[in-house]
Formats: sequence, C-alpha cells, structure tokens
Amino acid sequence: MRTRIGSALALAALLSQTAAALAIEEVIVELPLVQNTLKVNLSELSSPEALLRGTSDLAELDRASDGELGRKLLKLLNQPVPVSVRQLTDSAVGTPLLQQTLLLVSSFGTVEGQSADLSGERLKEALDKAAAASPDGQPTLLQLMQAIPGERVRLNLSQAQMVLARMLRQRRRADQLMAAATPASSPVTAASPASVRLSRQSLVVPHRPKPLELVVIQPQGQANGRLVAISHGLWDSPANFEGWGEQLAAQGYTVVLPRHPGSDNEQQHMVLTGKASPPSPSELGLRARDVSAINDAVATGSLPGVTGVDPERVVVIGHSWGATTALQLAGMKPETASLKARCDDIQDPDRNLSWTLQCSWISGVDQAAIDDPRVIAVAAVSPPVSLLFPRGASQQLSARVLLVSGTRDWVVPPDPEAVVPFGAATPKGNQLVLVQGGDHFNLRAGQAPDGGVLAPLLVEWTNRSFAAGAAAQPSLGAPPLLPPGPWGSTAKPMADVTDNVQAR
Repeated sequence: MRTRIGSALALAALLSQTAAALAIEEVIVELPLVQNTLKVNLSELSSPEALLRGTSDLAELDRASDGELGRKLLKLLNQPVPVSVRQLTDSAVGTPLLQQTLLLVSSFGTVEGQSADLSGERLKEALDKAAAASPDGQPTLLQLMQAIPGERVRLNLSQAQMVLARMLRQRRRADQLMAAATPASSPVTAASPASVRLSRQSLVVPHRPKPLELVVIQPQGQANGRLVAISHGLWDSPANFEGWGEQLAAQGYTVVLPRHPGSDNEQQHMVLTGKASPPSPSELGLRARDVSAINDAVATGSLPGVTGVDPERVVVIGHSWGATTALQLAGMKPETASLKARCDDIQDPDRNLSWTLQCSWISGVDQAAIDDPRVIAVAAVSPPVSLLFPRGASQQLSARVLLVSGTRDWVVPPDPEAVVPFGAATPKGNQLVLVQGGDHFNLRAGQAPDGGVLAPLLVEWTNRSFAAGAAAQPSLGAPPLLPPGPWGSTAKPMADVTDNVQAR
C-alpha cells in the first residue's frame, strides 16, 4: 500500500511497522518543475561517486549532467534533520507534541509499502537509528530515510528544500546581527562554587497533589538577603541549572530551583514506561504557580534555613519552557488567537520546532495569565513565545526582561522566536543578547563547575537588576540595566544587539 505522510497520523503509521519490515532500498525523486519522477537506489546516494557509477534513472541523468545533479541532491539529503526532533518525540506518542513534530517531518514526501499502525511508537526507534549512524549524533535526511522501514521513499524535492531552507532562514537575521556586533568582554575569573551549600527540600503547595521538590543553594558566608528562582524547561531538571545557582549563591544570593513535576525528566520517564500521560496543557499555568509558591514560602518562613531573605523583590531565570514561565511571571499574558490560527499551517514561514510545544498549550491558556508583582526582573533563555504571546504583549510587562537566544538554536530558532518579537516590542529598557554558536542545550549550565557560558551574563544581570532599585521597573526610555561587559564568554561570543534590533 502507499501511505501519504502529509499528516501526522500517516507518518506515525509509516514509522510504526513491525521489526520484520523491509528496509527502504529505492527512492523516487519528484521533480516538480518538469512534472516527472526519477528512480534511484538508496545505496547510490552514499556519495557522488556511487551515484555516477549507478544504474538507476537518476544515475543516468547525473552522468549526463557531469555529476552536477547528484552533487546538488546529495547536498540537500545531507542537511541535518535536527536531533531535537528525536528529543521531542521521546515522550510524545499520541499527543499534540508528536502531531506537531510530525507536521515538520511529513513535508518530505511519501513512504510506500506500509500497513497502518497509528501508535507512533516506532518514530523514536527510527530517529534513534538515524542518529546512531551519524558521527555527531545529528542525523541527516538521508540517514533518516535509511532508518525508515518500508519498500521505497517518494521524495518531494521541492517540499524538502522548502523546509530545510526555512530552517536556515530562521537564523539568518541573528547571524547578521552577530556579524555586525562587538562581542562582550569576558570576566577575569568566576566565583568559586565551593563557597555555597546545597540542600533539597519539599514544599506543600495548594495547586499540586504532592509537595513540590526544591533545590536550595545558599552562600556559606554573608548572604545578601536577595532571592533568585530558576525554572527548568520541558523534560529537564534542576540538576542542569545548579551551576547557575552556585555562581549566584557565591555572590550572596539565595537561589531556589523547583522541579516542575508535570513536565520534568522524571515525568518523561513515566510517560516512556506507560505510567503517566504526557504533559498537560494546564502545566502552562501550574509552572508559574510553582515559582510564586516559593515567594510565598519565603515570606511565611516555610523553607527551613532560609531566613533574612526579601520575598518582595525577586529575580526569575528560566530556560526554554522555564523561560516562558519567567515571562508569564513578568506580566506577559498568553492568548490563543495565534495558536488556533497558525498551528496547523504547514506552510507558515515561521513554523519551527518550538511550535510543537506551543501548540500543545491551547486548552491551558485561559488559566495561564499568572503574573507576580514581586518579580522585578527575568532572564529568559530560549523561550518559545511567537504564538503564545500576541503582538503588544510587552506593554503588560511589570518586570525588566533580558532575552537570550543562540544563533544555532533549531528548537527555538532565534529569528521568529526572539529577534522578530523583540523588535516589535515597545522599547522599555529590555535587552536582547545573542550567543554565537549557542543551541537549545549548550547554553544550559549542565555539569560545568563554572556554570557554563551564560553564568557571567546571568550574574551580571541579576546584580544590576537588584542594584537598580525602583528603576528596574520597565518604562519608555528606561536606560538598559546590562552594561557592555565584562559578562561575555571566550567559548561562545555573545553580544547585546538591542539597539540594532529596535532601530529597524
């Protein structure tokens, strides 16, 4: 049978074959301009030389073009399919997350020789196999085709080119901005995390059935009485952000990192083992309540050992979904209009992998307008925002915002999710920093003892936000809080591009 993969369910079916399914051997390339198709053996696509030696229709045409056709086709097929596609589908079977991910992949064409099985559970297996075939773990389109079970692939050349070109286009403006910018200088030394102490606590909260797990990091010596909260992203955990917390605590801050139980890495494991459902859209609001509950607990003395800390002036730092949480707390109000209008449009020029998550939030948006006036500033690293927050949402901000985006982020690409929304916002002293070579995962602290490439930036932003006092309030004409440096990184150059973006 022939299965068209123009829909998410169809692609789930083609990747849900039994283990005995045949491996694809033949590719049919659709040439839209001449209304024709050419057959090629998959083995002939291993290299330009293999295609020139081949016996297929495409090989004959390649020889007639002196190898030019083959070089162009192989350049396309060896473009990376973002490894984040595999990461997103790990726990997304049968959910809006999977459906949105598959909308992207389904643009590439048709797989033939498949029987229907709509579970979608083989998607992860095929993508894992493709990733394993790549030296850097980032599969190409060709490696993905080699991993898909079936008889043959009908490749829609124009659609594949469109999707891959769009992904490159969505970081072009960020590359241009970085090329014209002067990177921030780097600090001489980082604070020593040896001067901090870490504890693990639980907090009973009214909006969760079980106590909220917290990591609390405090200075060993003199504390400054100031509170910072750090919110992790989807299927992540506080562990990957303790480095940020340690660097901040070494400066005197009390830092609290909540584990968001409905969307953390433990919940991901439960989904994979069939013991839990995927993240609920209600998590969009529940995560913000998690952070506000920390402020409440500090105010009432409910966190053991946390004393002398002011809960009325708080800085929130977040990554990915955690960054979206931070923006909600800063006063930005989500709406469903863009989500409903654009989520199913595969041709939308701004479509990107972060829509996978944003489009799964639709039914939770009406409960997610949760700001906290105690939050004076936020640092939002790689937040999915373009669909969730409408144009003009920055007018609602009650806290100053530092937006950070990596130039090589395929999951939350810098142009549609950072540069364009920021450029359309009313200038109120908020700032946009781009990181050359930063992707969605290497900007986290991870296990780096120095807190990773963003630690100096986040420490500087936090220091300046508290030092500003009442002037931290966003307002028209407000001067920037973040100075030119030294908060950069020698590993990954970064620059404040605020003026160049807002001048357009």
